[in-house]
Amino acid sequence: MSTRRETVRQALNESAGFRSAQDLYADLRAEGSKIGLTTVYRALQALSDAGEIDVLRTDDGEAVYRACVTDTHHHHLVCRSCGKAVEIEGPAVESWAEELARHHGFVDLTHTVEVFGTCGDCAKSTA
Repeated sequence: MSTRRETVRQALNESAGFRSAQDLYADLRAEGSKIGLTTVYRALQALSDAGEIDVLRTDDGEAVYRACVTDTHHHHLVCRSCGKAVEIEGPAVESWAEELARHHGFVDLTHTVEVFGTCGDCAKSTA
């Protein structure tokens, strides 16, 4: 694995919650890294393709990234306010998706489900 990819992976491991490529790039540059933004994007894509990081789209369509906690299929419950993310399993979602695909004659099914809300800590602070 390339040193640059490992640099990006380490930055994600040290981050709490999901981070954009631009945020990671800014953090790395602030720490003195000479890495370029294009390299950050390439490293994130390679890590995503390898299943080593989680990727989701925010409400405004921006891709954000996080180091995977588990290597099994999972979904995320994400706080809109602070970005806290919890990895969740969704057996009901899995069954629903499989039944839907079967009903319509689809095979080789994949899916992405992300649930957004406000975490308990953020809800308390706004109350």
